[in-house]
Amino acid sequence: MSSPDARERAELADIALAAARELGELVRAGHRSRPRADEKAARDLVTEFDLASQELLLRRLAERAPGVPIVAEEGGSDGARRGGLVWYVDPLDGTTNFVHGHPFWCVSVGLLLDEGPIAGAVYAPVLGNAWGGHAGAGGAAGVALRDGQPCAVSAVGDFRSAMVATGFPPQRDRAPENNFASFEAVKRAAQAVRRCGSAALDLCLVADGTYDGYWERRLHPWDVVAGGALVLAAGGRVTSLGGGAPDWHTGHLVATNALIHDALLETLARS
Repeated sequence: MSSPDARERAELADIALAAARELGELVRAGHRSRPRADEKAARDLVTEFDLASQELLLRRLAERAPGVPIVAEEGGSDGARRGGLVWYVDPLDGTTNFVHGHPFWCVSVGLLLDEGPIAGAVYAPVLGNAWGGHAGAGGAAGVALRDGQPCAVSAVGDFRSAMVATGFPPQRDRAPENNFASFEAVKRAAQAVRRCGSAALDLCLVADGTYDGYWERRLHPWDVVAGGALVLAAGGRVTSLGGGAPDWHTGHLVATNALIHDALLETLARS
């Protein structure tokens, strides 16, 4: 598929949301069942529900958007790719939460075009929320929806009044990658910092104006492409930790309502 126009982006966003909803309902059956969890690496879990969800998700996207490569967290897909149009999917973002019965987990389906996210859908069945939409050309604002209603980033401009979110990587043995110093620095400067355990949901909560900003290190593209598309669609800004163009594959990202972006970057630079 060549570069999709606005109508095609909307159709692809609808495909993503339908798939995320279907998969979310499949995974919901295991919520609070204390499923068996295997460690892919230290503190990085996978369950039978991740695998079953991914199998169905790969099939649905291949049926509804044939010819578009798919990269998924648990393998069995097209592997690492760069360039062109590519789906990045996480069949269960927030697996540790899911294993412990915490409600903050979701299915995330995002579409990347030449290193820029253009469409995404995130469904959190236990929370009862679904986000979907598509960015405009060149990362411009587009259409962002929460539960079918238009949403937009917040209007908070004073970093001291901002509520922001972050997370910590499974491997936390060294700075600055463990994010500890940055967390303390932002905690001192902002009104509040939240850590809920799902990068996809954190980004959606920036897109709908709940959070004013978010940053994290060492993420994967399937964690952030869908939510990143929604932040851009809702009028937000996404950069690297240094303020340059984001690399969706390395996952050192800052996403905000744009108004507090520079203040957050400056705080992170001092940590």
